[in-house]
Amino acid sequence: MQLNNIPFGTTNWNEIEPIKHNGEQGYALWRTQQFDHIRVRIVEYSKDYLADHWCSKGHILFCLEGQLETELEDGRTFTLTAGMSYQVADQAEAHRSSTSIGAKLFIVD
Repeated sequence: MQLNNIPFGTTNWNEIEPIKHNGEQGYALWRTQQFDHIRVRIVEYSKDYLADHWCSKGHILFCLEGQLETELEDGRTFTLTAGMSYQVADQAEAHRSSTSIGAKLFIVD
């Protein structure tokens, strides 16, 4: 990852209007900032959320609150709780998210 053309700045995430994305079950609220080619998000998954797609985009993801289940297309599963993170490269391993109790994430991709 190269961080170019991004002057110093601060973000008040509470001032960014969330955009609702429906999942196969539940929904996700995205608060998004774009910095050159880098997307930074706070994402909140509702209780009983299940993504409606397999994602091949690379991410660095940090769990702020709740619990996130990540399933890889090969069947492996991983559980993140507050204070845990994962990282995956673009086109490396397709994955999808779910949560039974809800989760709040900080994501850079």
